[in-house]
Amino acid sequence: MGFYVANAERMSAYYQSVLGFTETDKGLLGTVQLIFLSRDPHEHHQLVLAGGKPEGLNFNVINQISFRVPELKVLRAVKALAEQDKGTTEMVSVTHGNAISIYFRDPEGNRIEVFIDTPWYCEQPLREAVDLTLDDEKIWARAKEMASSRPKFQLRAEWQAEMSRRMGYTNL
Repeated sequence: MGFYVANAERMSAYYQSVLGFTETDKGLLGTVQLIFLSRDPHEHHQLVLAGGKPEGLNFNVINQISFRVPELKVLRAVKALAEQDKGTTEMVSVTHGNAISIYFRDPEGNRIEVFIDTPWYCEQPLREAVDLTLDDEKIWARAKEMASSRPKFQLRAEWQAEMSRRMGYTNL
């Protein structure tokens, strides 16, 4: 994903310190400063920050930028890092039943979601507050309670198999 930013250096520092990205390259393409960031050594870039976003825009066309993490411990760590940066705003922790997420805005107002998948599927939208200071068992129990309260609740693997069939993938 690539998007325009007003302050490329500040935003690069934020995505590196809060979300663990590494700067892989940077330079000018004409007059546009580009900064390439990745969290995967096999990917040259997962994000490209392009300088030149005009100041004072009153609407951001980016609804959210989502990043998957492997476990609650990492989700909590990202939350703590984001909260330490004065540019972070609007922090909330929620469960969607099929995921446990934090949402916050970066220094330029882009909404970021960092999430961990749960083993369940339930229809969306669903968004209920969750307290990440609770122990893992209580958080997982809350997420399962929310997911299982929905009419189409099922294991994620079952939902994925049905989606594979519907999308025409027979070898998954």
